[in-house]
Amino acid sequence: MNTERRYPGGSKKRVTRAGEAIRLGSATQEDISVIEEWRAAHRGVLNTFQAILRFRTKGEKITVAQRHKRRNTIFNKLQRLPGMQLARMDDVAGCRLIFRSIKELESFRTAFHKARFNHKLKNEPNKYNYIEHPKSTGYRGIHDVYEYDVRSEAGKNLAGLYIEIQYRTLVQHAWATAVEVIGFITESQPKFQQGDNRYTTAMALASEILARAHEGIPGPFPHLSNAQLLDEFLNIDKELALIQTLNGLSLAKTEISDKRNTILNFSEDGSLDIKSYRDATDALRALFELEKQFPKNDIVLVRADTSDEVRLAFRNYFNDAREFVRLIEAGCTKISGVKRKNSLRAARTPR
Repeated sequence: MNTERRYPGGSKKRVTRAGEAIRLGSATQEDISVIEEWRAAHRGVLNTFQAILRFRTKGEKITVAQRHKRRNTIFNKLQRLPGMQLARMDDVAGCRLIFRSIKELESFRTAFHKARFNHKLKNEPNKYNYIEHPKSTGYRGIHDVYEYDVRSEAGKNLAGLYIEIQYRTLVQHAWATAVEVIGFITESQPKFQQGDNRYTTAMALASEILARAHEGIPGPFPHLSNAQLLDEFLNIDKELALIQTLNGLSLAKTEISDKRNTILNFSEDGSLDIKSYRDATDALRALFELEKQFPKNDIVLVRADTSDEVRLAFRNYFNDAREFVRLIEAGCTKISGVKRKNSLRAARTPR
């Protein structure tokens, strides 16, 4: 009887070769099948970690969500990062935790690092700390990467797969979801510094405003004075009409049901189809079928305990980015020192 452990996709080398074929545009159907098997295997890792996190956050005001990286997103990442080896891609499975404050975030993360399980933290604690060291795009948050390690018969074939845990505050999450919205409604992708770089600059400046005004810490532009920061942001906002656009945006008006598994299917023309499922297995099966049926669509599976958590964790899909606009307006008012009802207008008033 052959008891040799089989890695999803055959082996790490085979998965990496399939990823390289995608990058070179020479992928065969066998390569695609290898990647699909490897990607699908991360569902088991995802389910394990989201269960651990939900248990440890029970009774706390912490939102937990999970994300299974879409096939097209994996392919895009391979194209953007020529040195990326697919078998080492560490964010195919991801869990996100959203906290009310940095203090609560750091307290939970410190305790979680002491958790007793076999899964291995792969990074040094400060390696992916984008709160202390924000990205040039303005992204702030903290990431940890774990390597899945279990001894059970059911899970041993998954050992060696990675999962990323993202820690964000509500303020940081509002910014990040606004960036996602911009990617949907413009031809630019400030998240990846692609397209019109004014959007990247505007959102990086916005990140600095949010960090200073709402969290009392510097962001990506600590050298700018409050006056310089406001002037630069307001000037670029005037060119792009960014806040005005976000304020009036409504991407999805459909009411989300009380079912816990929701698939969002964005077509190329921007229209949205929403399907909800009570059973997680049915939802995952439907996700893979829709991805085959609509390979060019942006298809997302959202899983959470309640529809309120779905709305919070994936805010960009369900409202008009009002929270980001509210935080920016309040932030502009706070750092300008001008107290008026319309904060952006107040901040534009000559001081």
